[in-house]
Amino acid sequence: MAHYTHDSAIVDEGAQIGDGTRIWHFVHVCGGAVIGKGVSLGQNVFVANKVVIGDRCKIQNNVSLYDRVTLEEGVFCGPSMVFTNVYNPRSLIERKDEYRETVVRRGATLGANCTIVCGVTIGEFAFVAAGAVVNRDVKPYALMAGVPARQIGWMSRYGERLDLPLSGEGEARCAQTGETYLLSGGECQCLQQ
Repeated sequence: MAHYTHDSAIVDEGAQIGDGTRIWHFVHVCGGAVIGKGVSLGQNVFVANKVVIGDRCKIQNNVSLYDRVTLEEGVFCGPSMVFTNVYNPRSLIERKDEYRETVVRRGATLGANCTIVCGVTIGEFAFVAAGAVVNRDVKPYALMAGVPARQIGWMSRYGERLDLPLSGEGEARCAQTGETYLLSGGECQCLQQ
């Protein structure tokens, strides 16, 4: 099985693209990019050279993935969300040697129009609300909202809010899957993994 590329898309020679990936209208994939299986790149997506996209990610319209961004398996990037790669950009100062690595762990969701400031790690199955600005690392399963983003809760792997306190100890079940989540020492984990 091969991948699908719309006629208006540009895929530079050397790009590695997995089976079943769909590359839609006006997408540009640079030659050094590595894209997994079953990925969807929506209209007007840009993928730079030093980008790795894991299997089954969904990148919605108008998202640019710049150098040093890594998405693990199953990451969702909402429409028009933003990644940066230089912390303090200036047009008159060259800073290409200062790109900071951004890692988005397995299953995380980045909501529409959110901004991920470079140099952070978004934990697995974390959920960043639409319009939020993330400027520090995010814990696994954390629900983040606001400018700057702060944690307002916990989310299940299914994408449902969990009835857990922000800190301390607790246990909750996902209403959709029945999976059990344990909060201990300020960290949340799914017991069914």
